[in-house]
Amino acid sequence: MSSVSDLFAQAHSAPLAEALRPKTLDEVIGQQHLLGPGKPLRMAFEARKLHSLIFWGPPGVGKTTLARLMADAFDAEFLALSAVFSGVKDIREAVARAELVRAQSGRVTILFVDEVHRFNKAQQDAFLPYVEEGLLTLVGATTENPSFEVISALLSRASVYVLKPLSVDEMGQLFVRACAKALQELTFDDEARDRLIGLADGDARRLINLLEQTQTAAVTAKRTRIDGAFIENTLAQSLRRFDKGGEAFYDQISALHKSVRGSNPDAALYWFCRMLDGGADPRYLARRIVRMSWEDIGLADPRAAQVAAAAAETYERLGSPEGELALAEAVIYMAVAAKSNASYVAYNAARAFVAKDGSRPVPLHLRNAPTKLMRELDYGKNYRYAHDEAGAYAAGENYFPENMPEVEWYQPVDRGLESKIREKLTRLRELDREALQKTKK
Repeated sequence: MSSVSDLFAQAHSAPLAEALRPKTLDEVIGQQHLLGPGKPLRMAFEARKLHSLIFWGPPGVGKTTLARLMADAFDAEFLALSAVFSGVKDIREAVARAELVRAQSGRVTILFVDEVHRFNKAQQDAFLPYVEEGLLTLVGATTENPSFEVISALLSRASVYVLKPLSVDEMGQLFVRACAKALQELTFDDEARDRLIGLADGDARRLINLLEQTQTAAVTAKRTRIDGAFIENTLAQSLRRFDKGGEAFYDQISALHKSVRGSNPDAALYWFCRMLDGGADPRYLARRIVRMSWEDIGLADPRAAQVAAAAAETYERLGSPEGELALAEAVIYMAVAAKSNASYVAYNAARAFVAKDGSRPVPLHLRNAPTKLMRELDYGKNYRYAHDEAGAYAAGENYFPENMPEVEWYQPVDRGLESKIREKLTRLRELDREALQKTKK
């Protein structure tokens, strides 16, 4: 039986990621919607039709691996750039290298651009002509939606393949392969295995890194049996599940907002906690919760805005983690409250009308008349003071500019307090009609 010293020697051998890197398509774990029999990327490999493409997906799902496999399958020169560190000068050097390779061997060149969304328009324009003429076959990798970050001219010349996070079963396959290939001296119980896979969160690279960290920790602790408690005590727990500026962040805040709007408190709590777990700033979440109270609940339950504002203020006073409870309770209140977007819709409709309409003058009867001249010009003439009218309502009075088309932007829903508002407005409009009929007689 091997000793802990043998394990130490393994821990300092070649990186586990390189040892596990697939050599063929059949060794790739995951992405079966692209690589399974009859699926688009598998068919492209089998047909030997090289084309520019962009791999879009979260970290650690095989974007770089697939690019390298393409180069091997098509016997192409493989050049790699990182958009984070490269500029136009690096692109020109890649073009020069591709021209040399074509002149010497006739081979095509695959230019792999990691984080391609980080290239600005000028940088993307720099290699576009060489993609068009076929000197370079672009294989881009991005974690962000390429339709927002990649110029349309380049996007139209590249197929976009969407890669998915690895499932729990697929992560289990990778775990077994890693243990068999490089971690034979370690034994993991089920809890340790599940904890590692959960922490990796569908990211193969992260799982491999966690296994290497576990291996190093095991050497230090002089142990070969790994249980869940060892994983919990030795690995960093600050593994964030999204880039706070990335698309996953906005996808999750969208899911939170829609769960609140859909009156599902449990789903709303789930997404709220997911975002906290992912490192979202609770102050940002507080602002979004306040927005939800005005946009989706509105006058159906005006207390929602008070609850949201109070929760935001409580967080400012208490901070994390105590203040997060106030935000969580606000999320639950928003989810179970009566819903109305009537004010939101009315506001947007009024804004749109005013934006395209002319500047209609204020009617004379609605103008103040603080001076004698203004009174002589009929400012405020015939204005009806509502408090002097029956029910404190001047039935039939017009508060719009003259010749303004009739509008009813605000349409209260029949839920919560707005049902009472709806009844009141219906009655007031009846009084208006009655008053107008009397003036016509």
